[in-house]
Amino acid sequence: MKLNRIAFVASDSPAARRAVNRLRKLFGTHEPENADVVVALGGDGMMLQTMHRFVSTGLPIYGMNRGTVGFLMNDFSEKDLEARLHAAELTTIHPLKMTALSTDGKKESAIAFNEVSLLRQRHQAAKIQVVVDGQVRLDELACDGILLATPVGSTAYNLSAHGPILPIGSPLLALTPISAFRPRRWRGAILPQKAKVTFLIHESGKRPVAAVADHLEVRHVERVDIAEDKKRSVRILFDPGHSLAERVLNEQFKF
Repeated sequence: MKLNRIAFVASDSPAARRAVNRLRKLFGTHEPENADVVVALGGDGMMLQTMHRFVSTGLPIYGMNRGTVGFLMNDFSEKDLEARLHAAELTTIHPLKMTALSTDGKKESAIAFNEVSLLRQRHQAAKIQVVVDGQVRLDELACDGILLATPVGSTAYNLSAHGPILPIGSPLLALTPISAFRPRRWRGAILPQKAKVTFLIHESGKRPVAAVADHLEVRHVERVDIAEDKKRSVRILFDPGHSLAERVLNEQFKF
């Protein structure tokens, strides 16, 4: 894989801006349309933005952590960048596609690499029906919300909501309730990656719900359809021994 022409992108944080200016002086820079690889500097939020920006372009993305957590990033170093790029391991990720129908009849679509989440907009609990592959699996969930996460996103919001961590490359999705009230003991489900999930909002006028695909929000939804987007993908590069699969595995042994 040819990785000689580098396009650098960075978040607005001071650390990321200093790093990108230094790297551009050391290695030069190219516009993304003329580059072989994109190097993103910042945290996981920056990496997620970069993935959305370059989805389906074919450009591999190599992240270096200049943020806080950096779960999707490699360690930052100015040394041997070109050698690290050529030695990096490639992971291909398909996003979820969300189609949300709002109460005014408008439809909006978006993709999510981490998760699609539904969240109550007011003080009252949301009431959500869960349909999987056309079959009603849960007639009514009273909750703060619910989310459907990819293996990549299983260590993000999903983990905070006590959902399962999914191995990278596994053909699975995590369906996780957020502060479920009824049924109180329902902890969620692990679904096949090919599953088509529909959320139907009960009493949407009285109990409004917003749908969020990564960072794009649609408010006052009454129906949300989600399925894997097989037509789009993004390629991410990780240093050997620090692959995304290894990070997901390691996360399960932390306390």
